[in-house]
Amino acid sequence: MHFDILTIFPDFFDSPLAQGMIRRAVQDGIVTLAVHNIRDFAEDRHAMTDDRPFGGGEGMVMKPEPLAAAVRHARGQVTGGGSEAAKVLLLSPQGQSLNQELAAELAAERHLILVCGRYEGVDERFRASYVDREVSIGDYILTGGEPAALVLLDCLTRLLPGVLGCDASAANDTFSPGSRGGLKYPQYTRPRVFEDREVPEVLLSGDHAAIADWRLVQAVRRTARRRPELLKAADFTPAELRLLAKHGIEIK
Repeated sequence: MHFDILTIFPDFFDSPLAQGMIRRAVQDGIVTLAVHNIRDFAEDRHAMTDDRPFGGGEGMVMKPEPLAAAVRHARGQVTGGGSEAAKVLLLSPQGQSLNQELAAELAAERHLILVCGRYEGVDERFRASYVDREVSIGDYILTGGEPAALVLLDCLTRLLPGVLGCDASAANDTFSPGSRGGLKYPQYTRPRVFEDREVPEVLLSGDHAAIADWRLVQAVRRTARRRPELLKAADFTPAELRLLAKHGIEIK
């Protein structure tokens, strides 16, 4: 999978892209990355990428020409000839909220161009002509789209086959199909006793069926307490519903 990141602060990505999972994904050839400085595509000698909004008002707006030229360049570098294979995503608070379902959909693409918005946003003509989707990572405002691009990149990369040490990890994560879209059960590791708190005995029993039941009950209980709305779309078997009812958990 190939990612192009379009930004006016390319150095922002130097350290994060050289660390951990993303670095290994690049080294293993699962992911390829390119960061492009939007200023390189500006048309004036001052490399201006923003200007005052027509109609007045606060702040600045990102100009359409450098953004469009950067997108055309990114398309041509990988897919050639302005191919439509690449999808352009604008990181914007006005976009579709990122969740695990959307992440899985985007991770199936071959080439994504991530546009990091800034200031009061981008010129609407660029958005209308070049942007395939707008994506938001939450209902709050950041200084720019760069942190959001990193979040999206991390979220998608870990879903690609071969990136994680155990592919089942992504399938069973919080919000994933393996967790029925809910929160994950509590996790424990050594030591067996920490500050007078012991690991639940069932996890030491070696009884895999009992452990699976315990984890299901704990996951649903935690979801019901913290994010009850996530249970509305959950699908349980009759046996699981009986198990949950036995522990006082009613799924409506």
